[in-house]
Amino acid sequence: MADTHEVLNQAEPLTGHNVYRSDRALVEAVHREGAAWAEDRIDALGARAGSPEAIAWGVQANAYPPVLRTHDRTGNRIDEVEFHPAWHELMRVSVGAGVHALPWREPKAGAHVARAAMMMVWQTDAGHGCPISMTYSVIPALRKQPELAAEWEPRLLSLDYDDRFIPAPGKRGALAGMAMTEKQGGSDVRANTTRAIPINGGGSGAEYAITGHKWFCSAPMCDMFLVLAHAPGGLSCFLLPRWRPDGTRNAFGIQRLKDKLGNRSNASSEVEFDGAWARMVGEEGRGVATIIEMVNHTRLDCVLGSTAGMRWGLAQAIHHTSQRAAFGRVLIEQPLMRAVLADLAVEAEAATVTAMRLARAYDAGGDDDTEALFKRIATAAAKYWICKRAPVHAVEALECFGGNGYVEDSGMPRLYREAPLNSIWEGSGNVICLDVLRALAKAPGSLDAFFAELGLAEGADARLDAFVKDLRDELATGDDIEARARRIVERMALALQGSLLVRHASPAIADAFCASRLSGDWGRAFGTLPSGLDTAAIIQRAAPIPA
Repeated sequence: MADTHEVLNQAEPLTGHNVYRSDRALVEAVHREGAAWAEDRIDALGARAGSPEAIAWGVQANAYPPVLRTHDRTGNRIDEVEFHPAWHELMRVSVGAGVHALPWREPKAGAHVARAAMMMVWQTDAGHGCPISMTYSVIPALRKQPELAAEWEPRLLSLDYDDRFIPAPGKRGALAGMAMTEKQGGSDVRANTTRAIPINGGGSGAEYAITGHKWFCSAPMCDMFLVLAHAPGGLSCFLLPRWRPDGTRNAFGIQRLKDKLGNRSNASSEVEFDGAWARMVGEEGRGVATIIEMVNHTRLDCVLGSTAGMRWGLAQAIHHTSQRAAFGRVLIEQPLMRAVLADLAVEAEAATVTAMRLARAYDAGGDDDTEALFKRIATAAAKYWICKRAPVHAVEALECFGGNGYVEDSGMPRLYREAPLNSIWEGSGNVICLDVLRALAKAPGSLDAFFAELGLAEGADARLDAFVKDLRDELATGDDIEARARRIVERMALALQGSLLVRHASPAIADAFCASRLSGDWGRAFGTLPSGLDTAAIIQRAAPIPA
């Protein structure tokens, strides 16, 4: 081999480590928020997530995206999606670990927290998380129609991943999807034109024929979907299965798969219903109120997904810069790189403590009115801010690699393409901010619950106290509040993150967050933390632990 072929000063890939054990903030949150009983499961999934095999599955599932088969060889319409085997392996591990169903299978304290931790560590591919999230989220909405819940829950909660395209009663397990938006309305679901015609009189639980076009249907190979359609009594929610009760295919036509920026392993699609058989879930005319619980749970997963992406990018950046040298020193030893890495670490830990606190609210919200009110407003605020931070975090982590980060083999381009998705899905930024304003108007107790949470850190840091006071003043100013909604929600999220970090994070992390995010002594890009912070301690805490 020629001398020019000798490889020098290149970082080895980050592989063979335990994704859970390497995330100290997550480990602490699992114990603090009540899920220590599930740590062995989370730990096992974390070890698997860092294995070369699992990492390869994520690469393959995106390199070979799903393919739509509309017809068979003889011309019969089949509407099937063909996935690479790596996709099925990812799904098999997720379902087998109960990431899609743990809180409903084991409804005890900390179950949502445990499931959130598993969702975060098993992020070798973000795309397969879509049907996992939808299946997890459908249960609260489905329980509004008890007879349908009794019929479907045993299969939806199964730990058997069954990829056969056959009627649900013949499958070991089932998965759920959702089809809400249409091309003329998007998030404005009241503009939907899909119609539901009663078959046998109509009403809650009754049979309907659904006709319409859905602009986004996530994971179209799932077994059942919650859809919105206009019934005679108004916009309503329906359970629409891929197969009719008699075992024949439902009138569910996949028109095309979306050619997306990222999330390529997941088969987002446009679908048409032509008299498709469905049953109403909840009350007629109350479709949004029925499906909103599913939406809220998927919003939690948007927070978890963005947080997991930040953690993944941070771990990769620290690993790379600890092995790569430039200008006579290893990158991680250089002050300016340390400033960038520490700033990225602060952002990732702020997201982690917030995501896990939210998950605890989902555990407690059923029995505690204050927690339910906190969950209502904090989910939206966290979804807005954390998902907004993910793209800028991803590009800065990518830049830590230099030109290597722009090459697909590094994995960073895939992270970057995934990063904007969660900010758009289940309500883009403006929709989420307006939702916060709606919560303040309809459930004023939610703001009291939110400030009660912030109050738990009162007196711990003067910078936080001043920021919370300014937030109160901002909310008390009623003029042009809609135009200021983004500013308000951003500040709410920052106040929540600061409160949680001051109470639970290391002093170095909490000090850095309050000094930068809350005091205004911060630039416009990562790496502009004020001087005097303990960046060494921050980076050491965030560094991935070798196997």
